[in-house]
Amino acid sequence: MSEPFKTYLSFPRLLEGNSPDLDWEATLGDLPTYHFGLKSDSLVSEVVRQFQRHALLPGVLIWEDIESEEPQLVGLLSRRQLLEFFIRPQGGEMLSSQPLGVCYSYGGFPMLVLPETMTILEAARYARRRSPELIAEPIVVAHRGNPAIPYSILNIDDLNIAHWQIRGIETQVRYERTQIQMIQSEKMSNLGRLVDGVAHEILDPVGFIWGNLTHLNEYAQGLMELLSAYEKHFPQVPPEIEAKQEEIDLDFVRSDLPRVVASISGGADRLNRLATSLQNFCHIDNVHPKPADLQGSLDGIVLLIQSQIKGEIEIIRHYGQVPPISCYIGQLNQVFMNILTNAVSALIDRAVRQDWVEEFGPVHRVQRSDRPRIEITIKVSAMTDDQGDTPRGESNQESWVLIKISDNGLGMSSSQLKKILESFSAHRRADKETSLGLSYQIVTAKHGGKLNLRSQLGVGTEFEIWLPLT
Repeated sequence: MSEPFKTYLSFPRLLEGNSPDLDWEATLGDLPTYHFGLKSDSLVSEVVRQFQRHALLPGVLIWEDIESEEPQLVGLLSRRQLLEFFIRPQGGEMLSSQPLGVCYSYGGFPMLVLPETMTILEAARYARRRSPELIAEPIVVAHRGNPAIPYSILNIDDLNIAHWQIRGIETQVRYERTQIQMIQSEKMSNLGRLVDGVAHEILDPVGFIWGNLTHLNEYAQGLMELLSAYEKHFPQVPPEIEAKQEEIDLDFVRSDLPRVVASISGGADRLNRLATSLQNFCHIDNVHPKPADLQGSLDGIVLLIQSQIKGEIEIIRHYGQVPPISCYIGQLNQVFMNILTNAVSALIDRAVRQDWVEEFGPVHRVQRSDRPRIEITIKVSAMTDDQGDTPRGESNQESWVLIKISDNGLGMSSSQLKKILESFSAHRRADKETSLGLSYQIVTAKHGGKLNLRSQLGVGTEFEIWLPLT
């Protein structure tokens, strides 16, 4: 008999768990288990003595071919099974002198073997799926990295207690997160009202400026025409008037005044569009969705992030004929903002390197087609089978609006992409809320749409947002 299995078959002992603190990621290896096994030809009386000495010992593992390099695990005989044998008429007298293998062959149940790396939540689901007569039976835990202790026994009560502890922690965390989200939503709602009020106050004086610019332009043109008429009929200018003309540089004023009016007009128009974009972005959604212009919303968000772009990133728009769709536009604006700001962040480093190459490396100058850029596409499209779970036979129906936002940044590695895709799951969102995870929830759960993410290292990243037209 090999030395590790001599130790393994000697006496039962308790294996302490790896971690006393349980959380959502806790595994079976974190729970205390019992290490106890006997050969199949061992007597039942030996098991009875061990059960009397160790009141919490849930069962015994039955082994055969101990002398070989790979001993075989026959099965698990639990305390409850043995007790059922002994309460039968003359059961104790019959079984006490019998080998374990014979006793197990009388009524042994199939054992449930789970790896120690399995989470407690998942293990509890497997345990509950067993037939009713096996619900109270212990579980065999497989230890792959320990040849001296290949298997141990987990009391089902310990698993259930740990499971409910974790579920209690999960419920408490979800409750606290819900409270935080409610407070955050109220803060954002108040901030939205505040920004909307500020934008409204900006639009009022902008309206005064914009309304008077037309009159100012007409007055300026009239004065210039009047001055030209005076010069035509009175070519001889008195010295005092001539000195005044030189003082104010009349020729420059004549050429520059239209440009000043045009500059004021452009500034007022930009301020008006910026304030309007703020109002649209801070739109507070009602209980029911309303028709909204997606192209106008995206244009407004692009205007808001112009300060981050600073002309270094090219924005290319491909807008098709898309009717207003019924949606919660305030939440979709948040989705668009999250995706666009992520794209801008991914392109900033590339823009810096591009500037360096253009200044210090003219031989290796990057062509315009390789400049940092973001492409925004909006169109009515049909969803094919590889783009979603549309039933076959319905892919030709153009009942979806596609919003595609792509960049030619550095892209993501497979591990980074996997981590982001995992954040889309409900469990990961509960564990740690992310902007893209929240965006996925808004698109899918709130609007019944689909959010696809593709990325290739060195090529770029592409988001596809599919929203139903009806």
